[in-house]
Amino acid sequence: MPDRTVLLDAKAIHRVLTRIAHEIAERNEASNSVAIVGVQRGGIHLAERLGALLKGIWGHPVPVGHVDVSMHRDDLDSKAAPNIQPTLLPFDLEGRTVVVVDDVLFSGRTTRAALDTLNDFGRPRRVQLAVLVDRGHRELPIHADYAGRTLTTTRDEVVQVLLREEDGDDRVVLLERTLPRERKPRPRSPAKTTRPAPAGPRRRRR
Repeated sequence: MPDRTVLLDAKAIHRVLTRIAHEIAERNEASNSVAIVGVQRGGIHLAERLGALLKGIWGHPVPVGHVDVSMHRDDLDSKAAPNIQPTLLPFDLEGRTVVVVDDVLFSGRTTRAALDTLNDFGRPRRVQLAVLVDRGHRELPIHADYAGRTLTTTRDEVVQVLLREEDGDDRVVLLERTLPRERKPRPRSPAKTTRPAPAGPRRRRR
């Protein structure tokens, strides 16, 4: 069973999202032009929470949507048929500042797919990226504008984000994969050799 290390609990996640919301507000004075877009599936609930926090800061609703990036991934041919989720963008992207929200930033390929998906629906004025966890190992020149926690990880480790909307609790856990122990081959027992039964006394022919 893999080892578990809790990186963020429920209170820490709330503090991190509150900080990110204030950073977004500080960097975007034109609050009416900001929209939040969560990436299916991990970023959806985080985007909704950020939208609610920004509403409290700015005093007006912030449009929130979400996108499915399955059909824009560059590893589509090497995986099984994708489980496509709905894309919902109930606002016009033109001229907006779109904050793309995801739970974990890893190679950057999911973010690239999210950008391609947004281009199918319009052309935002600019796009920013907010993630709960940045675990490194980038394969594309993509960085997070807002990161809740930046980690140094190995590729054998897994960052698992649990959210109360789906998992009943808020938690970020670092899992370390443990390789199964190699079973030593059992020594083979030497083959049994059967000795012929001793011959009885020979009878003399008379």
